[in-house]
Amino acid sequence: MHILGDLVSWLPLGLPAFVFVITVVVFFHELGHFLVARSCGIGVEAFSIGFGPEIVGWTDRHGTRWKISFIPLGGYVKFLGDAGPASTPDRELIARMSPAERALLFQAKPLWQRAAVVAAGPAANFLLAIVIFAATFMFVGREVIRPVVGAVEAHSAAAAAGLKPGDVITRVDGEPVHTFSDLQAVISISPGRTMSMQIDRDHRVVRLQITPRLTQVTDRFGNVQQIGLIGVRPRITRADIEILHYGPVGALRESVRQCWFVVDSTMTYLWRMVLGHENATQLTGPVGIAQVSEQVAAIGFLALVNLAALISVSIGLLNLFPIPILDGGHLLYYGVEAVLGRPLGARAQDVGFRVGLAVMLGLMVLATWNDLVRLNLF
Repeated sequence: MHILGDLVSWLPLGLPAFVFVITVVVFFHELGHFLVARSCGIGVEAFSIGFGPEIVGWTDRHGTRWKISFIPLGGYVKFLGDAGPASTPDRELIARMSPAERALLFQAKPLWQRAAVVAAGPAANFLLAIVIFAATFMFVGREVIRPVVGAVEAHSAAAAAGLKPGDVITRVDGEPVHTFSDLQAVISISPGRTMSMQIDRDHRVVRLQITPRLTQVTDRFGNVQQIGLIGVRPRITRADIEILHYGPVGALRESVRQCWFVVDSTMTYLWRMVLGHENATQLTGPVGIAQVSEQVAAIGFLALVNLAALISVSIGLLNLFPIPILDGGHLLYYGVEAVLGRPLGARAQDVGFRVGLAVMLGLMVLATWNDLVRLNLF
């Protein structure tokens, strides 16, 4: 009862921000599916934000029921002939349909149209993030700190590598470093991995080898996480801080770069976890997202919108994983269909969906457990 009481007392604080972030991300994901499906002449029975009983809704002139449902943990587009939100076909219902109705079925459309409908959801997530980041870079700007070393901690990885105050870090593993945030981003996801670093020291190019150390840190909100650190602090003078404003092309380029960083760092973490170089404690579920949403909302609405962009990239990437029940699983089936010249058998698809559901439920349980541990509820 102590654990439940702590969780219930905390959740209302982060719930409004969480619902806002998830609703924005899910709405655009499902809107991608919906718009492409409608353009392909596919019948759409329902467009739902959330799962479970309907709270409020309306029916449009095409017969689609738009609704907000009770559990704000996702959403779905239900096509004509689907058995439920997971988009598995109701074969008994389809068998009773007229030829005209069957012509509107998702399953009756050409392979390329079905693939386009499925891919449109993740694509909409990436597009949403790009638009948000680009608008922020254009109209608000981006405050950056130059990657100049201000201080080196004694006995740190930086000290061992030979870094000195005043060094300007220009490249890490061959990739350019433009800001101190760029340096932090690449170091934080690379604990234990020896990296090459190029610096400008008194107008001389110096190359070093450095190995970030896995370190447990606590952020300003009290969240504890394990990341890679090298033990340097930036030099913060008036000349080292600037606010960058971008034109349309530059903002678009930087927003794509930001999205790619999220994808690259996520895939790097997951690959290192598979290899046993990372543990799974950094996986975050709904409770963790709600906690972060509350903390970011305290900073301001713009910060919350940018969090929605980051989560949108993550949701788009997650949905592309080749796990049956996710969009990537459907695309995997369509790839097999393209190779074989026929769809997989109904039994094989059903087994795949059950396995995919089990995998996703397992990941959800693990992520939620991590969230509860971070909140010191266990």
